[in-house]
Amino acid sequence: MKKLINDPADVVSEALRGMAAAHPELRVDLSKRIVFRGDAPVQGKVGLVSGGGSGHEPMHGGFVGPGMLDAACAGEVFTSPVPDQMLAATVGVDGGAGVLHIVKNYTGDVMNFEMAAELAAAEGVEVVPVVTNDDVAVQDSLYTAGRRGVGVTVLLEKLAGAAAEEGRDLAGVAEVARRVNETGRSMGMALTSCTVPSAGQPTFDLPEDEIEIGIGIHGEPGRRRVPAAPAREVAEMLVEPILADLDFTGSDGVLAFVNGMGGTPLLELYVMYGEVAAILEKSGVRVARSLVGSYITSLEMAGCSVTLLRLDDELLRLWDAPVRTPGLRWGV
Repeated sequence: MKKLINDPADVVSEALRGMAAAHPELRVDLSKRIVFRGDAPVQGKVGLVSGGGSGHEPMHGGFVGPGMLDAACAGEVFTSPVPDQMLAATVGVDGGAGVLHIVKNYTGDVMNFEMAAELAAAEGVEVVPVVTNDDVAVQDSLYTAGRRGVGVTVLLEKLAGAAAEEGRDLAGVAEVARRVNETGRSMGMALTSCTVPSAGQPTFDLPEDEIEIGIGIHGEPGRRRVPAAPAREVAEMLVEPILADLDFTGSDGVLAFVNGMGGTPLLELYVMYGEVAAILEKSGVRVARSLVGSYITSLEMAGCSVTLLRLDDELLRLWDAPVRTPGLRWGV
């Protein structure tokens, strides 16, 4: 294992220390492993809290700031944060308007956020959870009951964050979040495995001449293994199941998101985006906005995922609204 770390046991805490040094506009609680927006709590504004295992950067800590999250909890690599972290984050961002929990559908995350919401309610903080489950690859996985939450989570955090920044109440922000989850779908693939620092060896074996279609973000198995193929064929294997799951034609357009899994250069992601865009055009799906880059990753895994989100005028406006975080920044 060759990695730029000191000790596998310290990788999360040392990464957070580095993040605090690089982004003084944020407030990082190193003891509780929580990244806060620097001016949190913002009085009268709905607070947004998310979190999950580390190893998916920039998600979630990289999306803390005006226009997105108010706080993010960092667990150990591929391990859920604990309820006490989530409670501290929730209480810390409550400005009197309640808090939205954005939870990817992984069993540990769902269970711990439920416990944190109960604890927060006991302290007088109103919490509404929204669980993302956009992965069309599998119905259940090693980590979930039901579909996994993957790429849509990034888009939801941006759109719900913009709604909260506008001053909407908790019910209004939650409605946007649920609509995004209901109208977004994702599918991913891997060229290589990743290596969890504490394990010291690849999570799974993948022969040089094969690729894995339908993977999650923890190296869990996907739908099937197939021979390595050109980008245009891989794009078809990712986009066709998404289009088969939800009708994206006839809408006001889609947001097309090609995400790198951590070890794929932007050059290849743009190759993939070109193929995805061609398939969508041929299928009668109009792209209104796009996002290309590594935003929800799996350590250094090579591969990508595709997410499509149906847009309407309101979601389009919320997407274009200013955002200022380490991982997404425009309009400011």
